[in-house]
Amino acid sequence: MRLIRFVDDGGNVHLGKEMGSGMAQCLDDELFGDLTVCGEAVRVNRLLPPLEPTNIFCIGLNYREHAEESNAPIPQVPVVFMKPTSAVIGAGEPISIPSVCSETEVDYEAELAVVIGREAKNVSPVNALEYVWGYTAANDVSARRWQLELGGSQWIRGKSFDTFCPLGPALVTAEEIPDPQALAIRTVLNGQVMQDHTTGDMIFPVAQLVSFLSQDTTLLPGTVILTGTPQGVGFTRKPKVWLKDGDEVVVEIERIGRLVNPVARV
Repeated sequence: MRLIRFVDDGGNVHLGKEMGSGMAQCLDDELFGDLTVCGEAVRVNRLLPPLEPTNIFCIGLNYREHAEESNAPIPQVPVVFMKPTSAVIGAGEPISIPSVCSETEVDYEAELAVVIGREAKNVSPVNALEYVWGYTAANDVSARRWQLELGGSQWIRGKSFDTFCPLGPALVTAEEIPDPQALAIRTVLNGQVMQDHTTGDMIFPVAQLVSFLSQDTTLLPGTVILTGTPQGVGFTRKPKVWLKDGDEVVVEIERIGRLVNPVARV
């Protein structure tokens, strides 16, 4: 099932089953509930993020080729940081280049996002995917100067500005994606393919990440895990490529869809 959160023509917010052609069937329960259809199809006026996360965990350097292009050693354990929930936006909403950032530092990162559907604590890798409710696409937008120079050796500041966590367009339930390590993932910037790889290059696969993060830490329903980005990010390119006012950045993930966001300077 493909679920979306959206605003209808009357300004009402709904959770719905995506039907295509700009229509959705409204559901009469909260996310992670029974999700029964409650009425006729409704026109989608505007997409929202497919959920409101309870927490957002992020994994750095989790693709081998990205670690190599960054001249970083292959991590022996997952590199973990977090984003605030205030950074979340939906498909179609603009990514804002903050006033505190220079013109040459804001970068894109296509990522598979995992959504936890029930409390997970001390789960094993063997059972970890049983706690995954579904998947969506994410863009781990990053201000590299704040990440690498001004963050006190921590990454979170450069990853936390408002609008720096686009999610969407849909939340695809886990049964639609039986193997999260077999998905094509791409970034397209202004029509040019910048990242083009597969989730099979992850150093730590989804099941291992869920297990690792759950050790003596309760992962609440609605927890989102960003699982890392493949090679081709802007700051490793020659010449470097940065997001700028007027750009359009698209994250494409097989079976999930296209997360499209314009870019605007604030």
